[in-house]
Amino acid sequence: MTDGWRSDRVAPALRGEDPSVVARVPGGFATMGAPQFLPGYCVLLTDDPAATRLSDLAPAARRDYLDSVAALAEAVEVACAAADPAFRRVNIEILGNHSPHLHTHVWPRYGWEPAEVVQRPVWVYPVERWHDPATALGSQHDALRRAIAQRLTGPGAGTPPARP
Repeated sequence: MTDGWRSDRVAPALRGEDPSVVARVPGGFATMGAPQFLPGYCVLLTDDPAATRLSDLAPAARRDYLDSVAALAEAVEVACAAADPAFRRVNIEILGNHSPHLHTHVWPRYGWEPAEVVQRPVWVYPVERWHDPATALGSQHDALRRAIAQRLTGPGAGTPPARP
């Protein structure tokens, strides 16, 4: 398979051809992000190819999509906290500056991040980090991927994470 799915994310996800898809959720697809310099980074893609912004969705579809954003954020939180004791929180962003389709970034944040970026948006990371083959999505992320999928689709899906 080619990497054509990277340029048009929604159509390949609908056809089952996007290898980054973790789970089908109401209103979209939970996917793993290509750069994994912050392990567990995910993107929720809309399942409406015409939607370029949240306001393009009808009210019921918008609720489904936003509920799925919350579910994916909780899944990332639970999986990343179990995998790394330095996990701190998740950041959620709907930007749409690069890819025109509606999508939401779910970024895990960690205590081990460099001091100059730990309290800033991930977009301030140097461009080299975004394209580093050493942290690109691969089989080394399979355990996190399975944990996120389990949280989204398995028993207990949708229940709030336990707090210490």
